[in-house]
Parts: sequence; structure tokens; C-alpha cells
Amino acid sequence: MDIKFLIAFFVSFLTVLIITPFVIKFAHKIGATDQPNNRKVHQKVMPRLGGLGIFIGVVAGYFATGLYNERITGIIVGGIIIVIIGVLDDKYELSAKWKLLGQLAAAGIIVMTGLRIEYISIPFVLESFHIGWFAIPLTIFWIVGITNAINLIDGLDGLAAGISSIAIATIAVLAFIAGKDLILILSLIVLGSTIGFLFFNFHPAKIFMGDTGALFLGYCISVFSLLGLYKSVTLFSLFIPIIILGVPVFDTAFAIIRRLLNKQPISAPDKSHLHHRLLAIGFSHRNTVLVMYGFGIFFSMCAVFLTSATLLGTIIIMIVLALILHVIAELVGAVKMRNKPFLKFYRKVFGRQ
Repeated sequence: MDIKFLIAFFVSFLTVLIITPFVIKFAHKIGATDQPNNRKVHQKVMPRLGGLGIFIGVVAGYFATGLYNERITGIIVGGIIIVIIGVLDDKYELSAKWKLLGQLAAAGIIVMTGLRIEYISIPFVLESFHIGWFAIPLTIFWIVGITNAINLIDGLDGLAAGISSIAIATIAVLAFIAGKDLILILSLIVLGSTIGFLFFNFHPAKIFMGDTGALFLGYCISVFSLLGLYKSVTLFSLFIPIIILGVPVFDTAFAIIRRLLNKQPISAPDKSHLHHRLLAIGFSHRNTVLVMYGFGIFFSMCAVFLTSATLLGTIIIMIVLALILHVIAELVGAVKMRNKPFLKFYRKVFGRQ
């Protein structure tokens, strides 16, 4: 392995270890803190600017590995916009409208660089079909959607950072297999920063990543997938990142379904996300996060297998995924009680409600 890949990881990792204690003090000084309430698990005021430390680690890795020689200006500018929006939100709690405008601006810059989802490709069925002008709104929707996916599961110590680390590590593995050096080194830089941050964010956390970190990591994952884990960026190739991000993506999807079934606004907050439900059925804070990591690793392994699976293998993997998704749907209340065989079995065996 090229030494620059190791440099990419360790420079970012060590930078975050060094800089995060200063970020904690800075967050307290400027009042970028998270106050406890009835919807949140933490019981004390917490600094929530941790994403700034992650970003500084990425910047250090960027310069240490010579990435400034690569033509990725659009990605950098978009990332800076996302971080600025995140920092302002962590400090001033911006409205959803302003955060969305910032994300649309970042996505628009990516689209202007020519990085778009341009083809529909379905293995064993459809080789390639150009989607024309629809590539622009589809790409913007992809970037904004994945950017927000991580933010929506940032509810427990170490959860969003850990799930992001699993997803980014998986992208790095796929990039290595495909010989995509640019994606690999970018992934290792972000991975090093995120793992370094976990030393301060795993339960009991000393700092939260806040919107700065959650939005930045979601943005990175969305862009890395657009850079192409295959020979070209196609609609099917994006199924792989969706599976890699199975925990936040499907938890969000089920939240929308649950609120529609309950005739609530889609944006209405609740305590029925997967991590809330695991806590409710008796898992500790730490074990809930570890179970979520387990789901994340499972989805990632399926994604890796899918990249080289035969038609039969693909069918088997999709069936297994469907079963796991049904379990998650039961846990988060996306299906009615009479259709919850997993929970009924769990309660019968362990005697829990």
C-alpha cells in the first residue's frame, strides 16, 4: 500500500485527537451547546461543535497528502459551505429553510462541476440509459438527502460518528477493490478524522458533533458515492451507498411512513427512531449504540457482496435485507402490532414489554 494512504489516515486522526479538547473549550466559550430536554437522552449541557474538529482533521489530511494538486475545487467549496451552515446552526440554531438553502447551494456547485447521476443501469436487466436533464434534480436530491441522513440519527453518544465510520470504511474498501485511489484517499482522511472524534464522542460523550459534523459527514458520503465506485456514475451504483447507509436511510424512511400512518407532519419530532426503540425495550445506552453498529456492519457487508454477486447471490442478499428491514420496521413502529412476529418472539423469550 502507498505510504500516502497511511499518512492520509494518521494525520487526520492525530489532528482530531489534538484539536478536539480546544474545540470543546471554544464551544463552551461561544455558547455552542446542546441543552437537555424531554426528547434528548443527555441530562447536562453539552458542547456541540465537534464537527469543527472533524473538519480541521480533514483539512490537515488534505494538505499533508498533497490533495491540493487534485482538481476537486468544487467539492472543497461545497464542503466549506456545509461546514459554515453547520457551525452557524450549532451556535444560533438556524431555521430549516436556511439550512436547506445552504445544502442546495453546495449541491448546486457539485452539479456545476459536471459530477452527476447520468445513467440508469440495472444489472441483468438494463445495461445503460441516459436520463438527460433529469440528472440535475436527481443529483441535487441525492446530495441533500444523504447529507441529512446522518443528522437524523445523531441521537446517542457515538452513534452518528460510528455509523459514519462504518459507511466511510466500506466506501474505502470498495474504492481499494475498484482501484479508485482518489476516493480511497479522501475516504481515509475523513475516516481518520471521524475515528479520532469517537474518542471524545463515544458514551459517555465529552462533545457532540452537532450539525457541523453530521451534515459534513453526510455531504462527504454523498459526494464520494458520486465520484463513482463503478466505472461510471449510474443510478444503480447509488443503491450500494444506500445499502451502506442502511441504518440512517431506512430509519428515516420508516419515520416518514410512521408519521403518515399516524397522520402527523413528516417533520414532527418523536422518540420512535430505532435507537429510541432499542432503549425502550431494555438495551442500555452503550449496547443500543453497539447494536446499531452491528446493523451498520451487516448492511455494509451486504453492499460489498452485492458489487460482485451473481444474479442468485443478489436475490439471496436482497431477501435477507428485506427480513432485516422488517425487523427494523417492527422496532420503529412502521408496521402495526399484529404484523410484528419478531417483537412478539422477543417478548415471549425475554418477558419484556
